Amino acid sequence: MIASLHGALEWRGSDGAVVRVGGVGFRVYVPTSTLSALGDIGDEVDLHTHLHFREDNVALYGFASAEELGLFQDLISTSGVGPKLALAILSAMNAEQLTVAIASGDIGLLSQIPGVGKKTAGRLVLELKGKLERGWIGLPALPLAQDKADVVAALTSLGYSAAEASRAAASLPDSPELSLEEKVKLALQQFGAR
Repeated sequence: MIASLHGALEWRGSDGAVVRVGGVGFRVYVPTSTLSALGDIGDEVDLHTHLHFREDNVALYGFASAEELGLFQDLISTSGVGPKLALAILSAMNAEQLTVAIASGDIGLLSQIPGVGKKTAGRLVLELKGKLERGWIGLPALPLAQDKADVVAALTSLGYSAAEASRAAASLPDSPELSLEEKVKLALQQFGAR
């Protein structure tokens, strides 16, 4: 099993790269987040990898962080999600946004990812939500109410971390009169007050 690669970036394409390690070039498929972090041709790169075997194909998938690799492995453990779709999912959303979307059960947001329909999004939530609620990459252990989960999803899409977004959502008043937009504005005001 190839667990990681450390070598020189030899080539970069739209869905992967070639990393030269000790005279051997390894073709690695990577999500766009990792692709943009690789640097220039000739730069040294470190990738956490997953070697995937199929009857007719052997492919190596690489990730910039161990968390991203773990999420990829969780995704491919889901019924109907293969490595190509898992890579497309991780290319559409960063790991933190994806974990928040799954943990909050946001099927609508997940089904907007190319290749993921409502059925697959439902399976992702059903099969992975429990793992994520138990604290994978620092998500809160207690499930959020749906309205607060929507606030967390909105804040993470704006670039805030899941931990920051969860803290801000938890401090919001439980008022059914407030719309989602008003709750997001209140949460953003909290960030501005710091």
